[in-house]
Amino acid sequence: MQKLTLIFFIAFELCYYLLIAQTGIVEHYSSNIFAIAFLPIGGIIGSILSFAIKVSEKKKIIGFLIIQLIVSLFYPNINSFLLFILGISVGALAPLLINELKKASNIQLGFALAISYALGTFMFTYDASKRTSIAILFTIITLISSFFLDMKKHKDLTKNSSNFPLYVMVLWIFLDSCLFETLSRDMDISIWRDGFSLEIATFHIIGVVCAFYFKIEKVQKELLIITLFALSYLFYFLQEPLILSIVYPFVISFYNVVILQTIVKKDIKTLGIYMVFIGWAASGAGLFVALENLILYVPLMFFISLIKILITQIQNKEIAYV
Repeated sequence: MQKLTLIFFIAFELCYYLLIAQTGIVEHYSSNIFAIAFLPIGGIIGSILSFAIKVSEKKKIIGFLIIQLIVSLFYPNINSFLLFILGISVGALAPLLINELKKASNIQLGFALAISYALGTFMFTYDASKRTSIAILFTIITLISSFFLDMKKHKDLTKNSSNFPLYVMVLWIFLDSCLFETLSRDMDISIWRDGFSLEIATFHIIGVVCAFYFKIEKVQKELLIITLFALSYLFYFLQEPLILSIVYPFVISFYNVVILQTIVKKDIKTLGIYMVFIGWAASGAGLFVALENLILYVPLMFFISLIKILITQIQNKEIAYV
């Protein structure tokens, strides 16, 4: 029972973030960055509150989920104040959720991510202004699951995983956010609205499986991720929706598992600070680039990243020969 509730807790809160906080709010407010500004402001404060409030993790989770549920009752007609409050709740829940992953096995996390990616993909085309029932139902499922969370620790998720620096993870989130926000607004190549949902969901799941069971070195993993992102952007520029719906979901799932395997090792305070940069700064920058139609400048980052990775690879080989 506890294993199942942990899967539901992870899966449905991730779905809530994708369908409501990330895409629902933005789409409902027609991508008006000034109208939705209170959401990320609240998110940053919430990330800090996740470790600043001195009560048990379980009480914090239940408390912020209750706040999320109350705000969800008013979705999508949420004013600036409620956007701010919603930002606080989802901002606090993100590091608290990741902290709970310390109790999850690879199989549990794999199932949770598979559920969230599949649900998120097939419900993405649902009208953003009509997701009130989704917001309420997903929050209720997450809230009920939180009452059954076990407080014991589990180390499976952190085993045999590499540590990546914060700036690398911020880069991945930025690249993902920029392409995702651009794709979701592009009427010519919207892979979710063009009938590729099955391919997207399938390769999300394949990406999760490969991330857990492909044992490759840290530099090779970093090179693989940046290469797959480069290919995703290339197929977007070439207007190839079918290939894009295969490569892009795969790299999203793959790098997200890699990030989770890295940051789950951190304490709750570090997680809260990391989420300010990963969850809000990087994704916000990606949204800004998409809204300002600056995506053509993004390939320069691939060139810089590849040079950095190649230099690291050369230095590692030189050390090995010494």
